[in-house]
Amino acid sequence: MYETTITTHFSAAHQLRDYQGKYENLHGHNWTATITVFAKEVDEMGVGMDFILLKQKTDAILSKLDYQNINEVPPFDTLNPSAENIARWVFDELNKEIKTGDIWVRRVEVRETEHCGGAYFE
Repeated sequence: MYETTITTHFSAAHQLRDYQGKYENLHGHNWTATITVFAKEVDEMGVGMDFILLKQKTDAILSKLDYQNINEVPPFDTLNPSAENIARWVFDELNKEIKTGDIWVRRVEVRETEHCGGAYFE
């Protein structure tokens, strides 16, 4: 197995429903998303998945959240926009784009700040 990893960024606001604290108020972050993809084999060039292609596909998904109030973007208009839920959503959306029998998303980590975030993996 081989892994390819990229990190990208987006800026967005959110509020955590039912938090009962200051984070229930609307607030913003400069988010970081780190994506790890598995590949069974590398191609003739020695690459499991092209970094540039992976970043382009990830950024296309994250563009739906960038400079938005995440609470107003489906599915987060009903699903609480926690870092963990955003990571799962990115994981699922990206797998729709890249998953084959030989390549698939392994892990997505979404960080609200340098010191806190959440991840989803299978």
